[in-house]
Amino acid sequence: MSSELVIGQHRFHSRLIVGTGKYPSGDVMRSAIDASGAEMVTVAIGRVDLAKRGAGNILDELDWKRYTILPNTAGAYSAKDAIRIAHLAREAGLGDLIKLEVIGSKETLLPDVFDLLRATEELVREGFTVLPYTNDDPITARRLADLGAACVMPLASPIGSGMGILNPLNIQFIRESVQVPVIVDAGVGTASDAAAAMELGVDGILMNSGIALAREPVAMARAMRLAVEAGRIAFTAGRMERRRYASTSSPGAGLASAAGTARS
Repeated sequence: MSSELVIGQHRFHSRLIVGTGKYPSGDVMRSAIDASGAEMVTVAIGRVDLAKRGAGNILDELDWKRYTILPNTAGAYSAKDAIRIAHLAREAGLGDLIKLEVIGSKETLLPDVFDLLRATEELVREGFTVLPYTNDDPITARRLADLGAACVMPLASPIGSGMGILNPLNIQFIRESVQVPVIVDAGVGTASDAAAAMELGVDGILMNSGIALAREPVAMARAMRLAVEAGRIAFTAGRMERRRYASTSSPGAGLASAAGTARS
């Protein structure tokens, strides 16, 4: 099993991808990203003024030599809008990586599966490396992979909810259904959520709110880093079999004869 996270032609040692929104300040954001150990950082391109670069522009607050910038299409409510944002990112020199979001509901921020599939097909055809945010449906995940998505990114729970993994069985089904990396996206609220996700065998986690909205974002970023690493190690190590009844930790052989000798 590879020790690296491989997405298309890109290889990463860290399996944690982090966002750039909701932080109290740019300094806190940069310190938290550093503490997370992430090598890929996602930016909502539709909310960035690409014509006004320099101080105050999130793209210029990040070290492009240190981090791979992952543009995302947050705010798109149709395939057409998502494709347009992907084109803007490419024209701005951000390359062909794109985190694809096509939202179907302003209340739930759940994806519009039909337009997500349409946009994935079109962007793959145009040479983008597509990382689609999707629901936790194994059928949708398989169809995205069949269309050429470089990975699939099922939600753990609704965006920004911090509720953790609501349907772990579905995440396992997705992992079994596709041959591309599975990256849990949305809903991870604390370190135990991250470890639990990795222990399911997923390849990585993308998170933003769980770090940015913590009381101490930098400390939480470090906790998330350690949790992702621990969860991955635990998965590869293989957990013990669950048992219905108790089992002694020490061997019982020889105890009876020793007791009989002591009585005599």
